[in-house]
Parts: sequence; C-alpha cells; structure tokens
Amino acid sequence: MGPARFVLAFLGTLLLVPQAAPTKAAAADIGVVLDQARLVRLPERVATIVIGNPLIADAAVQSGGLMVITGKGFGITNIIALDRSGAVLMEKTVEVVGPRDELMVIYRGAVRETYSCSPVCEPRIMLGDGEKFFEAIIGQSANRSGMAAGNAPAKSDK
Repeated sequence: MGPARFVLAFLGTLLLVPQAAPTKAAAADIGVVLDQARLVRLPERVATIVIGNPLIADAAVQSGGLMVITGKGFGITNIIALDRSGAVLMEKTVEVVGPRDELMVIYRGAVRETYSCSPVCEPRIMLGDGEKFFEAIIGQSANRSGMAAGNAPAKSDK
C-alpha cells in the first residue's frame, strides 16, 4: 500500500469512529442579569452563605429570610446555604447573563464599545469593553455621582 492510500485508509478509519454527542448544559437554578439584583427566599435556620465565585455573583442575607443575589460577572457559579452545624440547607447554581435590552456593540478593530439604545443610544459599560472607553465612562459616572452628593468633580487627566 502506497503512502497516499495509507493516509486515505487512516482518514476513513477516523471518520468511522463514533463521536460523543454534545451535551446540553443544565439550566441554572437562579438566573440573574449582570449588574442587577434578584431576591431569593432562603430556607429556615440559614447561618452561612457560601458563594462559589464572588466575581460572578454576590449575595447578601436580608431580614425575613431573603437573600439578594447581584450579578457581578458573566458565568455560572453556585451558592450554598448552611445552618449553624454546617449542614447544607440549600445548594443552587446561579447563572449571570448579559442584559436583554436594546444593546448596540461597536467594534473599532479589536476594541469594543457598548451602547444602550432605548430609544436613544447612550454609552453603557459592559465587561469586555475596551479599556479607554470603559475608564472614560466610569470616570464620568463617578464624577456625576460625586456631584449629586455635593462633592466637587474629580480633576480630568486631559
């Protein structure tokens, strides 16, 4: 058998190897939109909350048996509620997704900018935006918040 026939026979064998079917990821128990909060009722006797990855979601226990989960970054993590003895009372997965409103994403080469367009387009900082755009919008937001609180605006680097 010549080299060309061997390669074709080998490739034919590879094509006959059964492939594992892709599996669909399980749906998260709790869905949260990035930069938004969601209320979740806790089981009784919760003493401790453990968050798998605090870069994805944050949780704060409130009175009345409620927990506020805030989306901090894209992805899936988990939240575990324990009682005083360490027994698991609840374990749930949390998925943080991007906003579903009217977003426009503009790429200037590899640099991304995000705008919220409902109905007029305004800059909106999102994880993954270019650093200059992100920093400029964060700076404007910080100055605006400071001015609303009665503080003088921060000095501009420009």
